[in-house]
Amino acid sequence: MQRWRGLEDIPQDWGRSVVTIGSYDGVHRGHQLILQHTVERARELGVPSVVVTFDPHPSEVVRPGSHPPLLAPHHRRAELMGELGVDAVLILPFTTEFSRLAPADFVVKVLVDKLHAKAVVEGPNFRFGHKAAGNVAFLTELGRTYDYDVEVVDLFVSGDAGGGLPFSSTLTRRLVAEGDVEGAREILGRPHRVEGVVVRGAQRGRELGFPTANVETLPHTAIPADGVYAGWLHVNGEAMPAAISVGTNPQFDGTERTVEAYAIDRVGLDLYGLHVAVDFLAYVRGQEKFDSLEALLKAMAEDVKRCRELIEGAEGLV
Repeated sequence: MQRWRGLEDIPQDWGRSVVTIGSYDGVHRGHQLILQHTVERARELGVPSVVVTFDPHPSEVVRPGSHPPLLAPHHRRAELMGELGVDAVLILPFTTEFSRLAPADFVVKVLVDKLHAKAVVEGPNFRFGHKAAGNVAFLTELGRTYDYDVEVVDLFVSGDAGGGLPFSSTLTRRLVAEGDVEGAREILGRPHRVEGVVVRGAQRGRELGFPTANVETLPHTAIPADGVYAGWLHVNGEAMPAAISVGTNPQFDGTERTVEAYAIDRVGLDLYGLHVAVDFLAYVRGQEKFDSLEALLKAMAEDVKRCRELIEGAEGLV
């Protein structure tokens, strides 16, 4: 799959293509419907499929300080899109100047002059251009002038986790923030993941017999609510069953919020400095401060036992 950053990266001899535009944070099941349709339509027409997305998130430029928690960094989104068959991903630097492009100018500059769109696939609520003034109807109207079709894909309606709401990144972020990683998994179609580099912490886990990987997460990462979770620690392509702790470590009067993963039944791991990923399968319990160190150790042993059971019952999700 080709990856471009900025319009200048697009090959000069690029021909017609089928395009979809959006943030696509999380590449959830609603996104997957649009992306799959984009890929299928491109194959029918015998042209490549292209996803256009933005960095940073448009809200951070339009309303500084409002950057939403991210469900997936751009490299992860591109990886997921590639698995769906997308041929190219274009990341457009979203600047103040770019945000002021009128909808018609955006269409000409991106879709017509550079990507030579033959078809554009979007969800029904797609908005674009300065002050989000452009919508699907306007995009369709311009298509008659610039020789591209517009196809609209309705999003699935989520089940119990979403209370009947359409699948959305906003809903997924809310569920993650509440610690409902099972609900988030229903929308994403896979466990929620955070990534980062393993850094040295207080090393109390090692002293207590449960050495953890202290993950310095990427900026703006959507981190689940404080508590203990079952999941996996991904290192160099290997998925290790893990007990994951999120929080400030109140037992030792901590103040900094961390994500720490204990690789169950693994010894002698040296992960410092490695980029790792942590997948959240299920919530186990909330963050607690125990009356004694002995009570803490007993709880940690129970946590690991429960995590092992949950992971063993979730084969095929990793």
